[in-house]
Order: sequence, then C-alpha cells, then structure tokens
Amino acid sequence: MGVTMDGTKQQRRGNTRQRIQDVALALFAEQGYEKTSLREIAERLDVTKAALYYHFRTKEEIIVSLFEDLTKPIENLIEWGRLQPHTLETKQEILRRYSEALAGAEPLFRFMQENQATVRELRIGDTFKDRMRGLRDILINPEAQLVDQVRSVSAMFTLHAGMFVMQDLEGDPEKKREAVLEVALDLVKQAHEHARETD
Repeated sequence: MGVTMDGTKQQRRGNTRQRIQDVALALFAEQGYEKTSLREIAERLDVTKAALYYHFRTKEEIIVSLFEDLTKPIENLIEWGRLQPHTLETKQEILRRYSEALAGAEPLFRFMQENQATVRELRIGDTFKDRMRGLRDILINPEAQLVDQVRSVSAMFTLHAGMFVMQDLEGDPEKKREAVLEVALDLVKQAHEHARETD
C-alpha cells in the first residue's frame, strides 16, 4: 500500500512543479520577468508562498528548472544522433524530432528572446549554444563543401526562424510547422545529394 501512496504523491509533486513553471512563465510573459514576484506566482496558483518555496526558492530557480526540463529532449536527441550512422535519414529524423522539441519549448524560447539580459546572467544562453553546437556537429558533414555545410546548419536555423518569425503570419500553427520542417528537410537533402555528386 505504501508504495502506491508514494507513487501518486511523487506524481502529484511533479505536477505542482510543472504548474508553478507554467504559471510563472505566463506571468513573466504578461508583466515581465523583473516585475513579477514569487508572491504573485503563489497567488495566481492559489498556494501559500511556503508551498511555492518547497519547490523553488527564487525566480531564477524556476527559469533554470524550466530550461533544463524543456531542453532535455534536445539533449537526448544529440545523444541519440551521435550513435547513428551519418546518413540522410538520420539527419532528417533529427530535424523532425528537433522540430517537436522546439514546439514543446516554445514559451521558454520566447522568454529567452525577450529577456536576453536575464538569460545571459543565468548562463542559460551558454548551455543552449552548446546544445546547438552538438546538433550542428551531427548535421554537418565535415568533408562537405562549405556551401553544403551552410545548408545543413541553415536547416536548424530554419526551424528556429519558423518558431519566431512565422508566428505572426496567418495560418494554422501546425501547418506552418510542417511547412517550415519541409524546408529544413529539403536543405539537408540538397546538401546530401550535392555531396554525393561531388564525391
């Protein structure tokens, strides 16, 4: 009996943590990171400040934890990608999965764009750049011509641009994501085929 009790308690605790992250991010987006206090986050959640403290002591902790949780899929993807053969299929699968990971982390990336000073202070940006380099190294074929290396890296940035630049364009978000992904997939395909021709 004790086991299930603990199991459900664990899960609920996880959910509270997520709710705090989501509400904090929403408040940061509404009124700015600097202007938001832990007390307001607790009020919006309808919990005591002590309950909030149980999970997070500071706003910084909330953002760092969010960053770690939401970019974990990207980390896993890099680990997976490093073990795969350097084929076009691998690269395209990486872009597909990366597109999904970005969609899941969209509110966080918006926060990062709008709060660059905070992001620099918390060193989140450095970690993110490291992950980008990790992905880049899997997508790029070091023997390829420079133009094809650029194509491969552009595939990654196409997905980023899709997230930010395409937001205000008319249209169904899912269709936009598919269109952006199609362009990214096409770029790695061109790079790959071009490399084969010049071999």
